[in-house]
Amino acid sequence: MIRKMKEEDTTKVMTIWTKGNFYAHPFIERDYWISNYNKVKEEYLKQAETYVYEENEEIKGFISILNNTYIGALFVKKDFLRQGIGKRLLNYCKERKEKLTLQVYEKNVDATLFYLAMGFKNIRIQIDESTR
Repeated sequence: MIRKMKEEDTTKVMTIWTKGNFYAHPFIERDYWISNYNKVKEEYLKQAETYVYEENEEIKGFISILNNTYIGALFVKKDFLRQGIGKRLLNYCKERKEKLTLQVYEKNVDATLFYLAMGFKNIRIQIDESTR
């Protein structure tokens, strides 16, 4: 089931965010994600429209939309990858939003291929100044 994130989901969502970043971005120092944890938790997550995928009272993934169009995060727990959860979360938002945009690390090949398969187009390649 997909539902809007509740305040009490924050710790679980942030755990998925942290572990997901470590797993999906081994080319970025873990300290980068650790140093951004509080900013994401206290600023971005509170500004975002976030939906969780929950099954048997377990949050298995989430998606966060910033400024009504920007996918700031889409993460699924590692044990539940490739089970259609990310696709369901993304389609849920595509049904409710006129336009969606995002940025993905080129070295995150799985995510790049996923978004291309979901109909997104590569518009620009650029260097992320904060991670190089």
